[in-house]
Amino acid sequence: MKFKIMNILRSLVFTTLSCLGSVHGQSPADSKVSLKVDLVSWGEDIPGLTIKKDEVSALAFRYSKTIRYSGSQVLEISQTPGAKLPELEMSAEEKELMKKLPPVVTPPVKPVDPAEIPPEILARRKENPNLVALAMIPANSTRVTVLLAPGKGGTFQTYVIDDDPTKLPFGKLRIHNYSAIPIALRCNGTEMKELKTREAMYASPVQEQVIYELAYKKDNEWQIQENNLLPINADEQSQMIILQSDANFFTSGDGSRGGYLQTVILKRRKEVEPAVTP
Repeated sequence: MKFKIMNILRSLVFTTLSCLGSVHGQSPADSKVSLKVDLVSWGEDIPGLTIKKDEVSALAFRYSKTIRYSGSQVLEISQTPGAKLPELEMSAEEKELMKKLPPVVTPPVKPVDPAEIPPEILARRKENPNLVALAMIPANSTRVTVLLAPGKGGTFQTYVIDDDPTKLPFGKLRIHNYSAIPIALRCNGTEMKELKTREAMYASPVQEQVIYELAYKKDNEWQIQENNLLPINADEQSQMIILQSDANFFTSGDGSRGGYLQTVILKRRKEVEPAVTP
């Protein structure tokens, strides 16, 4: 399954990187954007990332700190060498329990082979040696989510989701199929709609909720995965990502995993801009 996931991401990334050559006849390096950026990890939490001088950790399948970015349409994401996630706050009881657990074995870090680093990143490392990812920002967007997945040579593959309110309206649900197989959804009693890989659809809530039925196609037959209910607030941007992942994020405390597919819900509340004093 892991190889299928990475193949999907590689195809998504190829679409992004193939745009790095030109944008409407203009170099992306010369095209400027100004917007808000959220980094989300497709896997484990990623510490010590920086966009310009702003530092942020990309959390697994959830939002963290929003970055206000103004600059080139080709977004550069760097990582501080040796960065670690902040330690979790624990009670005295939890600390004593941790002492009884076997020590965590950290695998040795493999030396980076420059031949594995994508050429687009390698070329820019002459000026930014800590560069680990590039993302192509859509023109005229006011907000994006950038998904980050492990790549070769210590870098990250990226896929950009345009979250401008014209693309992700408040009070609606946008559903993405990032799995390697076709899926089908019925929302609030509507007809089943099939989504192929990388396709998306919108669902309008009824009484501020979306009741959905999710199925997937395996061995040429449709299998029901789940029926569920999602609250959708009028002052929130809501999107559901359907994928196949072996990340620890989807593993429960007893080590079990539920469902052939995994679902992620990302929600963002409408921000109130501060009043301007005349």
